[in-house]
Parts: sequence; C-alpha cells; structure tokens
Amino acid sequence: MSFRTLIQDMRDEFGSISRHGLRSSRSHRAVAAPGAGAAAAAAGLVDALEGTCWAQLPPELLREVLVRVEVDDTLWPSRRDVVACAGVCRAWRGFMKEVVRVPEASGKLTFPISLKQPGPKDGTLKCFIRRNRTTQTYYLYIGITEALADDGKFLLAARKCRKPTYTDYLISLDMGDMSKGSSTYIGKLRSNFLGTKFTVYDAHPPYDGAVVSKSRSARMVGLNQVSPRIPAGNYPVSQISFELNVLGSRGPRRMNCVMSSIPASAVEEGGKAPTQTEFPLNNIDSFPSIPFFRSKSAHMDSTAPQIPAQNEEKLVLKNKSPRWHEQLQCWCLNFRGRVTVASVKNFQLVASDETGPAGQEQDKVILQFGKIGKDLFTMDYRYPISAFQAFAICLSSFDTKIACE
Repeated sequence: MSFRTLIQDMRDEFGSISRHGLRSSRSHRAVAAPGAGAAAAAAGLVDALEGTCWAQLPPELLREVLVRVEVDDTLWPSRRDVVACAGVCRAWRGFMKEVVRVPEASGKLTFPISLKQPGPKDGTLKCFIRRNRTTQTYYLYIGITEALADDGKFLLAARKCRKPTYTDYLISLDMGDMSKGSSTYIGKLRSNFLGTKFTVYDAHPPYDGAVVSKSRSARMVGLNQVSPRIPAGNYPVSQISFELNVLGSRGPRRMNCVMSSIPASAVEEGGKAPTQTEFPLNNIDSFPSIPFFRSKSAHMDSTAPQIPAQNEEKLVLKNKSPRWHEQLQCWCLNFRGRVTVASVKNFQLVASDETGPAGQEQDKVILQFGKIGKDLFTMDYRYPISAFQAFAICLSSFDTKIACE
C-alpha cells in the first residue's frame, strides 16, 4: 500500500468516526442534562476510534500521516480535513497542536482561534465582506480561488444594533446567532452618535493582564449552561477616529486607528505582537462537537511578549493618502486590482511612525478595504492585526458619518 493510499484510507476512516461522534452527541443531548452530552460525545469518539486500525498505529507513523495531511490541504474547503483530525480524540489533537502553525508563520486560517491571531508576515490574507442591507448584517469570508469574490469559507458575522446615542456591531463566529448571549460572540464595534469615533472591544483578554472596560454592557457568556459561568467583559483593543472632511463627500476620509493591544515595535524588525492561544474554557464547553476550540500551536515563539509595557507606544494606523488623478478627476489609490468600484469607503491603512518627521508613513499596507460590487467588498490584511480586528475596522467604514460627509 502506497503512502498516499494510506492517507486516503485514514481520511475516510476518521470521516466516518467524526460523523458517528456527531450523531452520538446529538442523541445524548436529547435525553441528557447539559454538560453530560459533551462527555458522552467524547466517549463515543474514543470508542469508535479504538475499534479501528488507527488505534494500533505507532505514534511516529501517525504523526507523519497527519503532517502530510496538513501540508497537502493548504486551502479551504480541503483544509477541513485538518480540522477533522484535531477533533477525533485527545491524542490526534495533541499531534495537530504540534503540526499546525499560527497564521503569522503559515499564512493559513485553520481553527477558530486563528481569527484572533495576527495575520501572516509574508503576504496578505485575501478576504471579502458581503453586506445585507435588509437585515443590517455583514459576513466575512476568506477567498478559496483567485477571484475577487467566490463561494468562500465563512469566518465571521456581524449585526448592526442602533441605539439612541450610539451604534453597536456585534461580531460572532456563527452567522445564525449574533446575539450577546451567544457563546459564539467574540467582540463588538461601538460608535458615538456622530459616527466619527469607534472603539473595538474584544470579549476575551487580548493578552495576559488585559484590563476590562468598566461598561454596563459587561455580560456573562454561556447563559444556557448549568455549569458556573465565567464573566467576560469588554477589552478595548482599538480606537478608530474619522476626521472632518473639509472637501465634503468629494474628498477621501481621514482615518486614525490606535491599536491599544499592539505595541508600535510590532512592525519593526524582530517585533512581536500579542497572540491569543485559546478561547476561555466556558466557550469550549459550549461547543461539545468542536473539541479543537482549545487548539494551540507549538510553533509559536515562547519568548514572544504577551504583556505590552504600560509606557510602550501603541501601534498607530493611518489611511494612506490618495493622489488626485487629473484625467479621471478623482482621488486614486493603487489597490493592485483588488478594488474595482470608486467609493468613499475605500481605504488602505499603513503604520504611522509618530516619532518620525511629520508622522512619516510606512509603505507596507497592513489593511486594505474596497468596493467591488453592490454590497460586496474586499478585505486584505496582514501582520500584526488579526482577522477580527481587521473586520471590526472595516465595519467602521460602513457606519454613517454625519460630521464627515
């Protein structure tokens, strides 16, 4: 039997095991108390695995097989095989922790926690956003082809909630449940009344020692669980401001983003950005059929700083200044073919060196957002911001800005 045939047989085997475990977890949830379903589902997966030839496979050979799967399945939807491997049992998940690297090093989004981790240093992750005007919802996908927009792999969803004095955009891992009480809620974007100032809040600590914001909207996650609940608050990770546009709607917007959780040194040679490694335990309990929520890569640099110094300067992002095109009679930026429709919402964010002469801009684009069709926009991001942070910043561009337009 060839090695490729061995890998294919393994995929077929753990595919049936995963389906068996999912059916088992559903049946247990129908008759068991909350919390018992997760244990029963895990037991069902272990029993199913022990009845196959893979239970007797030497650890060295099993690891080599899983490495081959991870290397071969680099793009979605085939990358779901990697996720399925991590969800089979504890032993397989342990191997996948060692094999799967963080997006910063691999340029791949694999597990849900990858959406809270910095993007790749070498290159960008090309995503797109679909807007639904009727329901006031927004959906983030990662492209699976070279097209500007395709079927994509769903990543995040957001719902606009307008209040008398502010507006919230609730961000969730589940496109079917974007409420604050959901265990898939991971953060929000809040604007002021004028739509000129925004704050991005993370539902989970962005780094060790992060201070929660004292807000009335602090909540308890896992509201439907019987087990003790862990309080989750609003951890401010970014402040976004739009300056007054003296040219009216004809001129480009001026954005300023202060990344509270990322030091300015992160964009320098050898700099590091804080990296979340796992979701809180209560979120894992809410996903009995997704045991890989706890995934943590062993390829992370253990010396990377996780607590930014209080007196350390924060990373500041500013929109790249466009140039006026005489022939086209409009403001232009080079989006390298990723934006096709002119819009005041289009922007490119670069790191601003506040210590340099007159706030000198850097050339490397960290976040790019632009319109390609009706209710369709591209979003490309890279290190040191995460998909969650990039999505939240882009949502601020959708909001109405009374004082800027």
